[in-house]
Amino acid sequence: MDERESRHREAAAGRDAAAELEPAADREAVVDAIQREMTSFARRARAFAGRLHPELTLVSYTLLAHLEETADAGGCLARDLAAHYGLDKSTVSRQVQTLERLGFLERGPAPGDHRAQLLRLTPAGAGILAQVTESRLAAVSERLSGWSDADVARFADLLTRYNSGESSDIDTPETAH
Repeated sequence: MDERESRHREAAAGRDAAAELEPAADREAVVDAIQREMTSFARRARAFAGRLHPELTLVSYTLLAHLEETADAGGCLARDLAAHYGLDKSTVSRQVQTLERLGFLERGPAPGDHRAQLLRLTPAGAGILAQVTESRLAAVSERLSGWSDADVARFADLLTRYNSGESSDIDTPETAH
């Protein structure tokens, strides 16, 4: 049995055990398991980002994606990036300097504020972002290849719910009709 199959069986066993828990049984232990799995996921995502380009972090790719989203508006300000992602301005500043040095973004004057600079994605930045996006989608698709369509959709719904901070807008199997 290879490592991937072993992890898949362990995860399935964990799901089966979780399904057998009483509704209020040891929620703290389950939340602790979720936290450990999220930490593992974050570690894997950071390592994957580093393998794609040695000078770019997961934050770098996130910032590039945001610049792509704001391209029609002419770009965005570094302070807007910091506010949008809840990052410290110094973190964004360091990332922006690296991205600019690598030729993945450029600065330009901000209309109406001569002190501020708009950040814009360059063609090289769009290229690396497309490459990373394709690689990440392939990696996630591979990891989910043994999952049913229903499980993938449920996982997407739950991640969206978790990341939005909402607590009760997705039906659970017990409440779905």
